[in-house]
Amino acid sequence: MTVPVPGYDHPMAAPMTSLESTRSDRARWWALVVVCLAMFMNALDSSIVNVALPAIQHDLLFSQSSLTWVVDAYLISFGSFLLMAGRLGDLVGRKKVFLAGITVFTLSSMVCGAAPSQAVLIGGRFLQGVGGALSASVIIAIIVTEFPRTVEQAKAMSAYIFVAVGGGSIGLLVGGILTQALSWHWIFFINLPIGVITFVLGRALIDENEGLGIRVGVDIAGSVLVTVSLMVGIYAISKAAEYGWASLHTVGFGGAAALLLATFFWVESWLADPIMPLRILRIRTLTSSSVIRGLLATGMFTTFFLGALYLENVLRYSPIRTGLAFLPMSLMMGLLSTGITARLVTRFGNKQVLVPGMLAATAGLLLLTAVGPHSGYGVVMFPAFVLIGFGAGTSFMPLLSIAMAEVPTADAGLGSGIVNVSMQMAAAIGLAVLGTVATNHARSMVAAGHSVPSALTGGYRLAFLIAAICVGAGTVLALVLLEGLPVRAAARGERRARGSQVDHVTATDSAGPEAA
Repeated sequence: MTVPVPGYDHPMAAPMTSLESTRSDRARWWALVVVCLAMFMNALDSSIVNVALPAIQHDLLFSQSSLTWVVDAYLISFGSFLLMAGRLGDLVGRKKVFLAGITVFTLSSMVCGAAPSQAVLIGGRFLQGVGGALSASVIIAIIVTEFPRTVEQAKAMSAYIFVAVGGGSIGLLVGGILTQALSWHWIFFINLPIGVITFVLGRALIDENEGLGIRVGVDIAGSVLVTVSLMVGIYAISKAAEYGWASLHTVGFGGAAALLLATFFWVESWLADPIMPLRILRIRTLTSSSVIRGLLATGMFTTFFLGALYLENVLRYSPIRTGLAFLPMSLMMGLLSTGITARLVTRFGNKQVLVPGMLAATAGLLLLTAVGPHSGYGVVMFPAFVLIGFGAGTSFMPLLSIAMAEVPTADAGLGSGIVNVSMQMAAAIGLAVLGTVATNHARSMVAAGHSVPSALTGGYRLAFLIAAICVGAGTVLALVLLEGLPVRAAARGERRARGSQVDHVTATDSAGPEAA
């Protein structure tokens, strides 16, 4: 079933009554609510676990080193399966992949919540990552195909960004409340009702795309190579702080990941029906915006994780108070997602909204470099979080719109996967590097005679400075790489909207993406 494009009359399409149009619009916006629910569940889970780690360690007798697997198992599987899952949505249908992901995520959440041992919890977390990757990989593709027109897509993307980024800070608060009021088991059980509702509504409301099909066979070799290479690479990055960046462990696994990835590209270059047609990497808007988004993600994830550590380890905030401290960021993004960013993009263009937003995020991170062992929240943290929330709320949506504007409709799942993988890898590398930098700097300050709170603060301040430099570099790249692109991207997005109905009617095989 194709969602008709209001205002576009195609000779092959039957006339549409106003009632049918209204139903179509209503269904599309409800479909957006469904995919945002899934994204909220993923974002919530990525941060909610962090505040419950001490309770999990005490209850299941984790050692300090083995406790990291509660987080790493999810990160490794989530990041590894994104690209393959996105392409799978193009081939067999994004709705099928989305619902499969929700099912796996919900069932594995139940396993995690009832886990009686370390092995069961870690295994459940790995499966959670797989389920999260399956659903998250196709969400952006579903949005851009459900809302092909620029104005509507901007509004939909704003809502998605608020949920994707704001869910992380909300997770800190919810995790603290559930852990303190009930037990750590409930940080996983909370996913069950959300998952069931999302599955039921998704099955009823999400429109299925006509997949390219797997008649000519599935690129099994490419699927295995890209998944294993990402898995090995993310594992190397996540363990770099523990083993050292120059250690044989890190260099060995990192080199193996690079070799596997190079082999993947070689295989894809000569296959007739690859899982990732290399032509998609020639889409300048997709690759450029993914690099910029990765640099911005480094700053955002640094704010969440190192900011939470500063509040709890230095200022001695409780988990609930830490979650409340991040609310200004979420509220600012929520305000912008009500349509403000969408209207700004419609009026001024993607780049003209993106650059001031990234400057604001850079300013917020620079402000965090002024924190001290006894800083007042209202003096430094509050204005910094407001600036970062403003920056995220006005930057991520234009970057997503630019990234997907020139991706053919039939390849939207793959484009969505590339966007997600770039952010996941950047966040993993950024957190690993900046976490190591902060730790090493704090140790050197302690050795020089500084107090522990002062040393920890010094480490966090240095990490915030590097994060600000990363986002600032992303701003410069936006000015250079996206020069002249936003206007063309918007225009092509409109043309794709007008042509999407033709694609669905006439495309019967893999010629579809080329025609798009």
